[in-house]
Amino acid sequence: PLYMDVHRDVEASVEDVVEAHKKDLEAQEKHGVKYLNYWVDEDEGAVFCLFEGPSKEAGEKVHEEAHGLTADEIFEVEQGDESGLP
Repeated sequence: PLYMDVHRDVEASVEDVVEAHKKDLEAQEKHGVKYLNYWVDEDEGAVFCLFEGPSKEAGEKVHEEAHGLTADEIFEVEQGDESGLP
C-alpha cells in the first residue's frame, strides 16, 4: 500500500528536512518501507512524506528510528492517473 504522512508545526528548515529524509532512506529497508517523495511547506511548518510499505506503523517506525520526528497523521492513499478518471 501507499501512504502519505503529515507532520504539522515543524520548526525545521528545508535543509533539516532533507537531512531527515536521508536518514529515513537509510532506515527504511529494515522495516520493509520505501520512501518515495516528500514536500515541505516552510510557511505553514508542514512536511508531507509519501511511502510504500506494509503498514502505517512500519512508516512510523522508520521515522522513530531515523530521527524521532513522527507524523501527526498517516493516510492510506491511491495514486490517480493523469486522465483524472478512476
